[in-house]
Amino acid sequence: MMKKKNMLEKAYDPKPVEDKWSKFWINKGLFVPEVPSKKKKFSMVLPPPNVTGSLHMGHALCFTLPDIIVRWRRMQGYNTLWLPGTDHASIAVHNVIEQSLADKGQTREGVGREEFLKIAWEWKNKYGGVIINQLKKLGTSLDWTRERFTLDDGFSKTVKHVFIELYNEGLIYRDYYLVNRCPNCGTVLSDIEIEHKERQAKLYYIKYPLLNSEENIIVATTRPETMLGDTAVAVHPDDKRYRKIQGKKVLLPLVNREIPVITDERVEMEFGTGAVKVTPAHDPVDFELGKHHNLEQVIVIDGSGRMTEEAGEEFKGLDRFECREKVLSKLEEIGLLEKTEDYKHAVGHCYRCQTIIEPHLSWQWFVRVEPLAKEAIRVVEEKKIKFIPPNWAKTYFEWMYNIHDWCISRQLWWGHRIPAWYCQKCENVMVDMEAPKKCEKCQSVNLIQDEDVLDTWFSSALWPFATMGWPEETEDLKTFYPTDLLSTGFDIIFFWVARMIMMGLKFAGDIPFRYVYINGLVRDFKQRKMSKSEGNIIDPLEMIDKYGTDALRFTMAALAIPGMDISLSEERMAGYRAFANKIWNAARFVLMSIKGDEFLQKEEELTLADRWIRSRLAKIIEELNGALEDYKFYEAADKIYHFIWHEFCDWYIELVKPSLKEKNRTSEAVLVETLDQILRLLHPFIPFITEEIWQNLPSSGESLVTASFPKARQDLKNENVESEMEFLQDAIVGIRTIRAENKIPPKQELELWVKVNKEKEKQIIHKNQIYIQTLANIRRIKILDQFPQEKKLLKGVAGSWEIAIPIEEGVFDLDQEKQRLQKVIAKILLDIENIENRLQNKNFFNRAPKEIIQETRGKLQELQNKKTKLEEGLEHILSLMR
Repeated sequence: MMKKKNMLEKAYDPKPVEDKWSKFWINKGLFVPEVPSKKKKFSMVLPPPNVTGSLHMGHALCFTLPDIIVRWRRMQGYNTLWLPGTDHASIAVHNVIEQSLADKGQTREGVGREEFLKIAWEWKNKYGGVIINQLKKLGTSLDWTRERFTLDDGFSKTVKHVFIELYNEGLIYRDYYLVNRCPNCGTVLSDIEIEHKERQAKLYYIKYPLLNSEENIIVATTRPETMLGDTAVAVHPDDKRYRKIQGKKVLLPLVNREIPVITDERVEMEFGTGAVKVTPAHDPVDFELGKHHNLEQVIVIDGSGRMTEEAGEEFKGLDRFECREKVLSKLEEIGLLEKTEDYKHAVGHCYRCQTIIEPHLSWQWFVRVEPLAKEAIRVVEEKKIKFIPPNWAKTYFEWMYNIHDWCISRQLWWGHRIPAWYCQKCENVMVDMEAPKKCEKCQSVNLIQDEDVLDTWFSSALWPFATMGWPEETEDLKTFYPTDLLSTGFDIIFFWVARMIMMGLKFAGDIPFRYVYINGLVRDFKQRKMSKSEGNIIDPLEMIDKYGTDALRFTMAALAIPGMDISLSEERMAGYRAFANKIWNAARFVLMSIKGDEFLQKEEELTLADRWIRSRLAKIIEELNGALEDYKFYEAADKIYHFIWHEFCDWYIELVKPSLKEKNRTSEAVLVETLDQILRLLHPFIPFITEEIWQNLPSSGESLVTASFPKARQDLKNENVESEMEFLQDAIVGIRTIRAENKIPPKQELELWVKVNKEKEKQIIHKNQIYIQTLANIRRIKILDQFPQEKKLLKGVAGSWEIAIPIEEGVFDLDQEKQRLQKVIAKILLDIENIENRLQNKNFFNRAPKEIIQETRGKLQELQNKKTKLEEGLEHILSLMR
């Protein structure tokens, strides 16, 4: 039930407000665009979070920033679509389900494909909505009537359609190739799904006996377990050390297989001894080298990271790292381990589970990417797609110019199963939308579908157009494609952004989006990456419960500087919760101060304060719109924050009080309109509190969601008015400074003397002295050409003119203030002495961490600065006592 207008609770409680408006917006269909529509459109697709996901700070940033833009565009009158959905996340779901099975003593293979998929769908239906509900809690203005899932029926048909078309054009092919495999996840990974990390390892020098000779050739390797699959030793053709043995054979230790010594220009003479072992089935470089020299491919490690029968009876079945230890032990035993050295090198890890990947030789499906990449490079070069900040385009080009074919098959069950069938009689391969009844070549009905599924990123690459109904020519596709903006992280420029551009151009015939806004990483306040091990994770859901969604959203916007990581702290959110409270209290004051529902601004009744706030508001509207046009969220947030806190709340609300007391209806009208405009400006950033307040304003509409966004009125800008107000503000600040420095209570009424020479400035004071009297608690103002010499005065500066407060009996005790300052200075001198002694102590200097020493020096400087100011204040008091 809606509350009566003009009523706000004394204190702002975010939870009931957020629950109420979140449901209201969705139930009223306020996020659903018109189709068809003559309005200018603005569209985006949500980067689909994993169906296994739960909201983290990266999501909070990645979803809040585009929501600000979407809400802003919708209020500007655009026909706006922000399309939501989730990704089926093959590997992540497998990890969850397989762990659940393991807890029951079961395995994926044990339950079988059909049962596993049944369990996965049940899990998705039960838990897949968690991230969706959290997105709603975050206030994202997504059109939930169009929600998609990358495994829904329509999307699955699109994926098959694309696969078949690429296959028919020769852009998808199957090959027996060396690929990256994660033994833990049990699937192949593409090159960009590998995270290379520097590791401290060992370099092992192993003797390979030359056949029919007492001599050995020594090779260096970091992976001695793979030597069991060696099929050659390679040296550089120009390496003089090995001229005599080129073309000869060595006996492979432990296996006793004869292998040749070959020459190849790819061998680095500086690495190890200049002679390297060649294992075509277990190293990418060796694989290419093996193909060039027609070497046998001996697989000694299987897809699960265990040694095969080819590794020999003694090693088969061992884990690859257990095998390494056993191989080294055996080599040492027979005197063929020459030496071991420390060695630092980059090792590939699975991006999902961090397991060390294993190069694996197997049949896989690939996309021939180069033909697709050419157009994708062109549209960015021609700035049809722009990156924000622009430097990310360089990163995009570096990858695209050196692109490799994309391995798209995954040895998983949850996902888009590859639509390829193999004839068991003639080995014919058929690719089709539906399962063929028989082989098109030999008519055999003995057909088996490929067991693998497609890489999740393959289906995600189709997201912008598949979600809108492609390949059908839907109204959504005609209205909203291409989209206008994509907001995402830099870490998936290769995984997702580049592939969407390639697929969008290829199949939808146009770019998928016009701008790509790249978010920074969310780090802690010390610029460290958030992690469980560091204990520095800030949970957005906890922050929402503690400070409210609006405080979290405004924090994300205020810290979002393009191209920079975010340094997040809970204190910032607490600060913006205080900002929400400030807005709430200001709105309560406005609602309690106005009478009636109709407000008319009469030009002749406008006060200086009214004209000033209208001028300042016009400028802020212009600046905020400009900042959002350039995606400068931090700048927009900063401008509106300072305008509301420092100009509207701290100044205008105080300045307007005398007019309200005099029942000036025009000032009431300006006050209400300013609050209304502020709420509209703020709504994209903090939608909940603004909606709650706005609904209590006279003449509010259905919702702020669809209310018009303010446009700057140039006719309201007035530099003269702003200059006059700045003149008065300087006077008020100057008086307050004198009070603060001299410990005069704010409630104590004072007389003010002002030394002004210009007639114009005298007129400003005469006309507007009510503001100085009210805001600085001044009972009387005297305008003088010179201050009397015989009077004891507390002097200050206000802009270009001097102010003074006569010292009256009982108002200010000079002797008492002198004693107070002397005591404070004495205490500070003692503190300075203690810190100086600590810094001169060798033990402290040598043992304390650098940051502690720096912090101590900073504290010393701070105390010395404070002492200087206090001594200046004491000297001033003493001069008055003379």
